Amino acid sequence: MSTSPPGPQDLPLLGNTHRYSRDPFSFIETLTRSYNGLSTFTLGTEQTYLVTEPKEIERILVSEDSKFRKSQTIRSGSIDDLLGDGLLMSGGDFWQRQRQRAQPAFAPSRVMNFGEEISEYAETMLSHWNDGEVVKIDPAMARITVKVIVSVMFGTELDDQTTEKVQNNLEPLGKMFEPKPAQFLLPEWVPTPERVEFENAVDNLEEVLDTLVYRRKGTEDGEMDLLSILLRAQSDVDEVTEELVRDELMTMLLAGHDTTALSLTYTWYLLSQHPEIERRVHDEIDEILGNESPTASDVRDLDLTERVIQEAMRLYPPVYTIFREPTEPIQLGGYRIPKGALVMLPQWGVHRDPRWYDDPESFDPDRWTTDRASERPNYSYFPFGGGPRHCIGKHLSMLEAQIILATVAQNYRLRLAPEQSENLDFAPSLTMHPSEPIQMQVQKR
Repeated sequence: MSTSPPGPQDLPLLGNTHRYSRDPFSFIETLTRSYNGLSTFTLGTEQTYLVTEPKEIERILVSEDSKFRKSQTIRSGSIDDLLGDGLLMSGGDFWQRQRQRAQPAFAPSRVMNFGEEISEYAETMLSHWNDGEVVKIDPAMARITVKVIVSVMFGTELDDQTTEKVQNNLEPLGKMFEPKPAQFLLPEWVPTPERVEFENAVDNLEEVLDTLVYRRKGTEDGEMDLLSILLRAQSDVDEVTEELVRDELMTMLLAGHDTTALSLTYTWYLLSQHPEIERRVHDEIDEILGNESPTASDVRDLDLTERVIQEAMRLYPPVYTIFREPTEPIQLGGYRIPKGALVMLPQWGVHRDPRWYDDPESFDPDRWTTDRASERPNYSYFPFGGGPRHCIGKHLSMLEAQIILATVAQNYRLRLAPEQSENLDFAPSLTMHPSEPIQMQVQKR
């Protein structure tokens, strides 16, 4: 009997690095459907274990999470330069203190106060749109979600010029984490053009964050946004240094806007391809809201709107895989996985697994009605991760997505522009982006 899980044949020296780098999405999907919940392949120099069985994913993220940590292999020098010891990448007791410190800023009772503010940002965006205009929808969604996260979590406003500066420097960050063979094989000190551009982008973003911190200092008393909490802690807790504050803000700026913007981008794309579902969304929004701006309390009644976003995140999960490593040898799927191994939990593969989803590549928001959703196992769907390290901004992200979607859909239909291909290609970096901006024509309702 084999002591190692099954998997594709490795090539000499390269393993399966080239196949994964060329198209990680089809590679993940092939392994998900070819093997029964667990497979292995070589990525760079690392023996990698792909886990697609929901029960095992739940063990790793929830019931036995103490036996796993964020992968130290994936924590490269580049991601240290970018996120440092922010909440996304830190671990152990240090991470627990960070999470506890940040939690009040994301309390559901606080988040529910942001509905009007989010709606106002969305209406401001629409005030610049004209009937028949072609809009690059993913940068448009990123622009509004950057403004929202800075407002509600940093307690300040970004002007349009600074917002553009932030957006212009986000693209080089993503390129640095796209899986290319050279990035697995070249030492990180080699000054490739991508690395030089990446380092310049990090410097530019840190300059923006330093300005925001300077602007807020002295105004934080009594406020519960994340930056205020960090500034107060900086006076009381030795470990909350200026560098850690910057790391936390960089983490929040990137993670706090990106997944929401992408969820909305893919939702617009899918609705444009399914006008019958779009009509149902419009009917729901018109019935619940009429001509009134959506509020946080309205969101509770926008059932179909929520299901549409859930289904978009199933088909096109912005976070398409999670990495962990066991801190001790562990049994998974009947096989012994060594300490320190690279373990992948791919939302992309699990969310499209025909074991859990009928016709998995079709867009069917009614999968998320209570009866149908209850038929599937836990962790057959995990767009926000799970367990103690689940996304701290989950509630904010969903509220934001629903309010922005409802505000736009009250006023416009979005259609792919004539020059835009109906087939999407993706750029796999830290999150799953369209390889080119999606151009959509906005049509006044």
